[in-house]
Amino acid sequence: MLARVMDEFNFWSQFMRLNSSVLSRWLFALPFAIALSTSAIGQTVARYGISMADIPLTTGQPDRGAGAYQFTGHTIYDPLIAWESNIDSRPGKLIPGLALDWKVDPLNFKKWTFKLRKGAMFHDGSEFKAAAVIWNLDKVLNDKSPQFDAKQSAQVRPRIPSIATYTKVDDYTVEITTKAVNALFPYELPWFLISSPAQWEKLGRDWNKFASQPSGTGPFKLDKLVPRERAELVKYPGYWDKKRMAQTDRIVLVPIPDGLTRANALLSGQVDLIETPPPDVMPQLQAGGFKLVKNVTPHVWPYHFSTYPGSPWTDIRVRKAVNLAIDRDGIVKLMNGLAVPAKGQMDISSPWFGKPTFKLTYDLAAAKALMTQAGYSKAKPLKAKIVIAQGGTGQMLSLPMNEFIQQSLAEIGVQIEFEVVELEGLYLHWRNGAKADMNAGKGISAINLAYVTSDPFYGITRFVDSRYIAPNGVNWGGYNNPKIDTLLDKVRSSFDSKVQDGLLAQIHETMVDEALMMWAVHDVNPHVLSPKVKGFVQAQHWFQDLTTIKM
Repeated sequence: MLARVMDEFNFWSQFMRLNSSVLSRWLFALPFAIALSTSAIGQTVARYGISMADIPLTTGQPDRGAGAYQFTGHTIYDPLIAWESNIDSRPGKLIPGLALDWKVDPLNFKKWTFKLRKGAMFHDGSEFKAAAVIWNLDKVLNDKSPQFDAKQSAQVRPRIPSIATYTKVDDYTVEITTKAVNALFPYELPWFLISSPAQWEKLGRDWNKFASQPSGTGPFKLDKLVPRERAELVKYPGYWDKKRMAQTDRIVLVPIPDGLTRANALLSGQVDLIETPPPDVMPQLQAGGFKLVKNVTPHVWPYHFSTYPGSPWTDIRVRKAVNLAIDRDGIVKLMNGLAVPAKGQMDISSPWFGKPTFKLTYDLAAAKALMTQAGYSKAKPLKAKIVIAQGGTGQMLSLPMNEFIQQSLAEIGVQIEFEVVELEGLYLHWRNGAKADMNAGKGISAINLAYVTSDPFYGITRFVDSRYIAPNGVNWGGYNNPKIDTLLDKVRSSFDSKVQDGLLAQIHETMVDEALMMWAVHDVNPHVLSPKVKGFVQAQHWFQDLTTIKM
């Protein structure tokens, strides 16, 4: 079966290489677009071929998923609490951003105090103060505020579900109160970014105008934006963190959603680095002197099942059978080694992995036996529709991988139909939850969306807390387990990391033992660099720090 998928994958790879009329249109357009940015004499310029179909939202909260934060998130803007993403030898950690310090009130564990950084300036020249924090929280949480932006709110509201109220104490102090005691709350804040109230006012309170003339406090300013063609980021000399000054004068982001076109753009000198290279082109790239960079990445590629009544995945025997029917080593081979077999939501090295009793092995006989017990077979197949993306940052080789799994599951009597959408469309399906009409109403009972697993909130709690069932959060499948909710309450009420680790391990054990998802592989977030690119740091996260790039 792997051979058949590989043959088809290689056929289409060769077809795209030989289809010069398609490819030439891409490569003809790219030099023109990029030449506009390289005309600045004396500037160092890095041209980055990204796997998205368009430039992510530039107004403050990027769309198109976690991968977009490295492009138009943590480049233009800063969060209150940042994530250390300029180191590759170990996992990063939470570090001060626009907040110098944060602490929970010892008399009220729901109240957090943030001491803000002095002297941080927005790109428009206005100063960052507490009023800007309150204004930005209203921008995404208060639909009665004049600055409320539904687009930005849709992106970040599910990422900061704990916030109840917030208030300015003085110019450099803010208090945020959470809905319940939550020791994990700081992990939510690297996703909340601060844009300039003054710039929004200057542009006539128009978020569409702000998109092309944004103002944050980040290490880069947006110089040019051409939707679906390019975004040009220039070094901001007034950045507050002198240790994180951009090492390149200009970074040009070029959306090239097709992997082979991205690789050819790199080979022909149209771009200087790319993400998500096609595995079968890697030998050619490396023979040409290009460098493959990859790293341990807390990121998993699953099928997230609906657990609502009527879903074909409510039977645990079916969920376990699907997990046992997947040859994960075969997927790694399909990816030419650019993946790691998954043993659960978390990597086995995580302190939160625990000791699940259900092992994600490749065992077709056991899978078929479970399906027989559940009343299914090849003659009487279980039918299911899964919504997937065409591609995009984090989705790896979406179509070939999904076809591999489709053929694997057919072997045990599971007949999969795909609803294929663009990546931002997939996020819309995700945020609305399995019960929404756009999912359940169309017969969709699972979603294939790759998940960041870098911290307890992102890796575990947001998917199993009944209080975060979509649209209140991203518990997409509607999982509701009172025992898990009790464990979650204990995690959030403990400020002892060792106690947290033990409780999180118990939760993850339950996720695996109940086969809450089908986990395929962990990504290694591969990038390929021209020999001209120096200093690129492949962090152990989906966040990446582009300030380190040198040319």
